[in-house]
Amino acid sequence: MNRLFTMRSKTGRFSFLVDRKTVAILTVLFVCTVAGLILSIQAGSKTISFGDVVLTLLGQGTPDNQLVIGTLRMPRVILAVLVGAALSVSGALLQGVVRNPLASPDIIGITGGAAFAAVAFITYTAGAVSVRWLPLAAFCGAALVSALIYFLAWNKGVTSTRLVLIGIGVAATTSALTMLMLVLSPITAASKAYIWMTGSIYGASWENVFSLLPWVLIFIPLALLYARNVNVQELGDDLARGLGASVQLHRVILLFISVALAGSAVAVAGAIGFIGLIAPHIARKLVGSSHGGLIPVAALIGSLMLLLADTVARTLFQPQDIPAGVFTASIGAPFFIYLLYKNRNQ
Repeated sequence: MNRLFTMRSKTGRFSFLVDRKTVAILTVLFVCTVAGLILSIQAGSKTISFGDVVLTLLGQGTPDNQLVIGTLRMPRVILAVLVGAALSVSGALLQGVVRNPLASPDIIGITGGAAFAAVAFITYTAGAVSVRWLPLAAFCGAALVSALIYFLAWNKGVTSTRLVLIGIGVAATTSALTMLMLVLSPITAASKAYIWMTGSIYGASWENVFSLLPWVLIFIPLALLYARNVNVQELGDDLARGLGASVQLHRVILLFISVALAGSAVAVAGAIGFIGLIAPHIARKLVGSSHGGLIPVAALIGSLMLLLADTVARTLFQPQDIPAGVFTASIGAPFFIYLLYKNRNQ
């Protein structure tokens, strides 16, 4: 049985059709994410019992546990959840807008633009500017590159094929320019930027969490409000216009939301790849293609994926702390090849 949840705004009406299966899946994923959070807080070089975790979260833990949980592990696991959700929703929007299963922030150049700007920020500010401005720098880089891709793809409108192909070319260009900048930069800054480019939330702080949190709290709900427009975009430009949709305007708005989420996530966690590609596909298998349910499911799946990847990365190879991006790439690269093979005749 389906239920229709309706929200009204000053500019129009936003409706979401969510069935019981979607609600059940969201509930299960939420419980799994909470369980993953607790397990990730417990795991590490020092294993902390569930009871001690609860006591510490209630403010009654030992000083050692308060330091380990409150200062070291809590910011890291919360940041993993926020980054995973942001990248997943960004990927879901891109795949819907460009109607291409291969679309994701890292594939079509958005992540590359954010990475280029963030590496420039790390390299040339040298600690003179607060890290709180890093998401804004990455967002500006992602926005400028996205605008360039959109401009180059424009020919009486923008088609999904042109957008993806030009995005891949621009992504390669920004990657090359980033590497050139690293080669020419001082070795200390280059080493820091190399670690960041691999994609890691090692050393996450509450400042990182609070710098990303506003972006997630603003743009993921905004993505939900525009979920119906993504559904219309997937019908094709001609049919969408026939239904009265402002295709190009909505496409720009949706791309802006995607850029904001990807750029801010990349700023605090580095170039973590393939979360935005894989999570929407898994969500689509679970709840179908309607973005009213797809977006929140993809957000939880992405959060859980990055949370588990980071937990494995910092516990399986102790005392070394492997970047989480290594694990997401080891899963995502074969998945990308599979998608290429699956869609080879399309």
